[in-house]
Amino acid sequence: MGGLSGIRHTGAQEYRLVDATPRPPTLAGLRRTYEGEPLLESDLASDPIAQFTEWFQDALDAGLPEPNAMVLATASAGGRPSARTVLLKGYDERGFVFYTNYESRKGRDLAENPRASLLFPWHPLRRQVRVEGTVTRLSHAESAAYFASRPYGSRIGAWASRQSAVVRSREELDARYEELAARWPEDPPVPDFWGGYRVAPVELEFWQGQLDRMHDRLRYRRTRPGWVIERLAP
Repeated sequence: MGGLSGIRHTGAQEYRLVDATPRPPTLAGLRRTYEGEPLLESDLASDPIAQFTEWFQDALDAGLPEPNAMVLATASAGGRPSARTVLLKGYDERGFVFYTNYESRKGRDLAENPRASLLFPWHPLRRQVRVEGTVTRLSHAESAAYFASRPYGSRIGAWASRQSAVVRSREELDARYEELAARWPEDPPVPDFWGGYRVAPVELEFWQGQLDRMHDRLRYRRTRPGWVIERLAP
């Protein structure tokens, strides 16, 4: 009798079957209480990149796994959205940089609709940073310089994987990798279908979790003279 732990004696003539089947919590009951220092307008740097640098350093200092992991959301020309996790590989006042295959789904989306959203989900710190902006490709020289800094296996992998294309099997993928590793036992060149993108922000939102879902949300919005800071309702 699966899930039954046995018969429990509850009285002189009364017996009751006890169901010991593990029960997962209901989705409605899954929640976490957030409690943190309030995020006030007076706490913010006047420049959003300076503020991002401060929070990114906090994520590094806290030992978060892959603090540069970010969710990248794109949409096709027809408005079909998609999202995936990529790694931030650089940022400055010009924007946030990542690298990928130009022929991947995100690459095709960005060719049709050069806008994107980024999300840094730093849950252990009860923080998120959301970025929206326009997207441009990096120069070939910039992409080549970063490609040369990657581990050898990652460089071969960039050649071996036609990202987002259908492959018949894992064996086919592995055979392609071995073929290319034999062709370039060292120093593979940068593929012409691979490179970097920069997301130039027009909005950045800094989110700090608070009790009773009364979270702090402060947004930088680009204007002609610079940036305006606005508080958003949680």
